[in-house]
Amino acid sequence: MEETLEHGKSLAAPLIFTIVVAFHFLSRHAERKKKRGSMNDMEIQLRTEIKKLYKEASSLSQPSTFAQAAKLRRMAVAKEKELTKIQELHSKEIKLSYDSYLKVLMIIKVLMYFGLICWFWWVPVAAISKQLVQPFGSVLSWRAGGPLNDNVMVGIIPWLILSTRVSKFICKKVLN
Repeated sequence: MEETLEHGKSLAAPLIFTIVVAFHFLSRHAERKKKRGSMNDMEIQLRTEIKKLYKEASSLSQPSTFAQAAKLRRMAVAKEKELTKIQELHSKEIKLSYDSYLKVLMIIKVLMYFGLICWFWWVPVAAISKQLVQPFGSVLSWRAGGPLNDNVMVGIIPWLILSTRVSKFICKKVLN
């Protein structure tokens, strides 16, 4: 029984870290998608038409074709305005959908953290050698009990804080 408990404790820290990294990765990925957005087929079509109109207008550089070139440029400007309107509508839709996704993700994240805190409140998550964390041992063992066998017992709240900081750093390096 005690061996199973020790095995569960040894898996608790990596499991919690993996959960924290997964939530942070998902939220960071959604934020990047929200900022970047995606182009739909109509936007791509309008961009190609605008490029084509400007290319035709630039090829008409003779004085006799000036009116036709100006007409093509005006058509391109009108299509650019239309493209801007479509992009604004599309970006609003994307932001709304990603905002709701991020809110749901945040609620799940808070519930998961609360569940982990309740589950591991008085139980140590990990044991680290006292020499490795010499000045910070009492901070890391908050709510997890005192040192045991020359090891500092790490509590759930310090572990969640540490996991969150490390996951932010990892996601920043991986996604950028």
